[in-house]
Amino acid sequence: MSRLHYDTATAEQLAAINKTLAKGDTVDVIKWAYETFGDDLIYSCSFGAEAMVLIDMISDVKKDARVTFLDTHLHFAQTYELIEKVRARYPELQLTIKEPQLSLAQQAAEHGDELWIAKPDLCCHLRKVLPMESVLKGTVAWMSGLRREQSATRADVQFVNRDEKFQSLKICPLIHWKAEEVWQYIRVFELPYNALHDQSYPSIGCAPCTRPVRAGEDERAGRWSHLGKTECGLHLAK
Repeated sequence: MSRLHYDTATAEQLAAINKTLAKGDTVDVIKWAYETFGDDLIYSCSFGAEAMVLIDMISDVKKDARVTFLDTHLHFAQTYELIEKVRARYPELQLTIKEPQLSLAQQAAEHGDELWIAKPDLCCHLRKVLPMESVLKGTVAWMSGLRREQSATRADVQFVNRDEKFQSLKICPLIHWKAEEVWQYIRVFELPYNALHDQSYPSIGCAPCTRPVRAGEDERAGRWSHLGKTECGLHLAK
């Protein structure tokens, strides 16, 4: 649908697009993304607080948008409960669940028990990165709920980015949002959200690698806090 593609998009072209998008609001970014890519755009949804904002906005722009969730088989029960609430509230969304090639039992047999402790990067690679590669195969662009204030590794993200890892274009409509704005939107529009957010979990991933955040800590401090790791690999260049 779009002539804008990872293989041909230049830095100057993306800079011009980002400059134009900066003049509008979040919905304008989302509208531009679907007008540009249509069904060649997929939203990779974590079902965190930012995801609920994006799902609600996306549904107003394209009710049958493609949305995928990477099910590592290690998520909290509350995350799976939220997915069902989203299905009920937005029945037209094309929500698919992508699972890893290896079951947890197969992973343990091949790599040892509790790989998320022994080799967390390998665990994320097997259960998130490889499934995402499969999801994005043949897809021109994907959307993410990254915000600049979340961490130092996300401070320079743009609305439209070249994704070197997946050789795709990554759209991030919420880059300028603050956490307070995310929650204001959720409350104003009475959106469902993960119950763990009310228990000091601002960022929620796999259960073995996520803990509550203590007062004064960064909002992503509860992710892989005992492993010296800050990202699962989806948003790293390599």
